[in-house]
Amino acid sequence: MERLDKVLSNLGYGSRKEIKAIVKKGNVTVDGVILKDSSVQIDPDKSVIEINGERIEYKKYVYLLMNKADGYVSATFDKFDPTVVDLLEPEDAVFNPFPVGRLDKDTVGLLLLTNDGELNHRLISPKNHVDKVYYAHINKGVNEKDQRAFERGITIDDGYKCLPGKLEIIKSEEEFSEVLVTIHEGKFHQVKRMFEALEKKVIYLKRIKFGPIDLDEELEEGQYRELTDEEIVVLKSI
Repeated sequence: MERLDKVLSNLGYGSRKEIKAIVKKGNVTVDGVILKDSSVQIDPDKSVIEINGERIEYKKYVYLLMNKADGYVSATFDKFDPTVVDLLEPEDAVFNPFPVGRLDKDTVGLLLLTNDGELNHRLISPKNHVDKVYYAHINKGVNEKDQRAFERGITIDDGYKCLPGKLEIIKSEEEFSEVLVTIHEGKFHQVKRMFEALEKKVIYLKRIKFGPIDLDEELEEGQYRELTDEEIVVLKSI
C-alpha cells in the first residue's frame, strides 16, 4: 500500500502539493470512487486509477535498453557533457533511471538503465560474472599470445589484475584488427587499458551484449526502448 500522492508524484503528475490540489478538485478516482484526500493509502498494482477520466498505467520500475551514442556520459548528471538520461523522453525520465554500470564517453552500444537498485547491484557485481561483450577495432595485429593474456587475466596500469576474459579474433592485419572481447567487470576504461597493457590501442569500441541481453540492432545510436517482459525475467534470473 502506498499514499495516493506518492504514486502520482512518482508517475510525474506533479509535486505532492500540486497533486493535493488536483485530488481536492475531485479529478482523481480510484476504483470508480472520487477521492478528495491525497494521503489515502491505495494498492497501485491492483487499483484502477483515473485522472480526469483517463486511466493511468502504474509501474514502480522502468527497464530500458539503449544504443548509447558517442559523446554521451553514462551518468545522471555531468557539469560539462550531455548524459544518457538527457536522451530519455519525459515519461521515462520521471522514473529517475540510472545506467547499469557505464560505457566510456566515446564508447557506443548496449547500455541498460533502470531505477531497480537491487537488479542493478546484481548485474554489476563482479562475483556474479555477468558477461559483457564488446566489438572493437585495434590499431595493430592481435594474435594467440594476446588471447592467452586475456585468458590469464591482464594486469593494467594501476597494478590491478583483471579477471580472466576472452579475446576472439575476427580479422587481424599488421596495422588493424577486428575483435570481440568478453569481460566480467566494468573498471574505468577497462578494455582500452587491457589493450594498452599489450602495447595496442582501441580505436573503436561498441558493447553488443550484456549478460543474456543483445543490442537491438534496430535502434539507432541514441535511441532506446523498454525491455520486453521476457528480457526482464531473464535478467532477474541472474
